[in-house]
Amino acid sequence: MSDNHTMKAIAQLVPTGARVLDLGCGDGALLEYLQKERGCSGYGVELDDAKLLACAKRGVNVLQMNLDRGLSIFGDHSFDVVLQIDTFQHLRNAETMLRETLRVGRSGIIAFPNFAHWGNRLSVMRGRMPVTRRMPYQWYDTPNIRVGTFKDFEALALKNDLRIRDSFGLLGQKPVRLLPNLRANTAVFHLERKAPL
Repeated sequence: MSDNHTMKAIAQLVPTGARVLDLGCGDGALLEYLQKERGCSGYGVELDDAKLLACAKRGVNVLQMNLDRGLSIFGDHSFDVVLQIDTFQHLRNAETMLRETLRVGRSGIIAFPNFAHWGNRLSVMRGRMPVTRRMPYQWYDTPNIRVGTFKDFEALALKNDLRIRDSFGLLGQKPVRLLPNLRANTAVFHLERKAPL
């Protein structure tokens, strides 16, 4: 996630001083920001060697792991917040990892490209897959193995008995709360497990 404004919008959802696990942390920019600006601690998880090196240069604790193998090395509620920022759409086991996110963390924050943004819909109506700043790949070379929408993720969260603490879209740096499925190019969800009855 390279957009500084997106990073700040998501960081506002993380409580000050929280223990954080950032899944697919990339170069560690978000975790570094959370450490410096919000007094957080924790770990990033990344597979790519170059990104691991970038994390180390930032002073971010990072573990090299393939997320398709799950999070079994972490106990229940090991972290206050587990982040999946632009990671969810790359996972083969997305629903399992959603459940694991809320097993390992007391809450989870998931952000992903919203395929239902009006510009994407227009591209599909014209007969072509969208290529945008938010989704800059051609259909044949995209790392995204699945596309989803704001509404799709709402349904998935409810199916897995998760409570949506907050949800909104982002369009560039601006939060979108009115019709986010249509107007936002990024979907953001702050989730937690429902309390037992």
